[in-house]
Amino acid sequence: MSITQKLQSLNLEPDAMVTLTYSEGTDVFVHNESEVETAMAETDVISTFADLIATPGLKASTPYGGDVLESLRSDGHLDDYARDGCFSDYLSEVISENFYDVEFIEHSTEKYDHKRGFCTLSAEVQVPVSNVISKSPYLGSWKISVKTSNGVLTLDA
Repeated sequence: MSITQKLQSLNLEPDAMVTLTYSEGTDVFVHNESEVETAMAETDVISTFADLIATPGLKASTPYGGDVLESLRSDGHLDDYARDGCFSDYLSEVISENFYDVEFIEHSTEKYDHKRGFCTLSAEVQVPVSNVISKSPYLGSWKISVKTSNGVLTLDA
């Protein structure tokens, strides 16, 4: 049973919000303060996030309520898109180049000692359940959470 079918079977209100979370980490050196850049290069969090938000018609918003694509558009980050390439690749490049400005991906670093550590990048978006069902984005590695009358239900794709 697919995630879309599972969400349909829950009979949720169409405006119920589905929280999608994806995180991945890698070992890093912390002494040269390049841990985030290393994690950006060695994980696929940014490209996975870009693939999701590039899904045509998907209404992905930040946990704080702002529409992801609309935010990128209003800040001028989409102005140079020539509309002749892969949109998700373009988004991945824009988010990587403006990582600290757009603030869609959270980062945390656990330091083992003065030299080594582990950096985790995490992306979280919220999408109305009706939109997830109608657009059926690929959610292969995302953790899916939805509030039900019995509590929060978490599904692993």
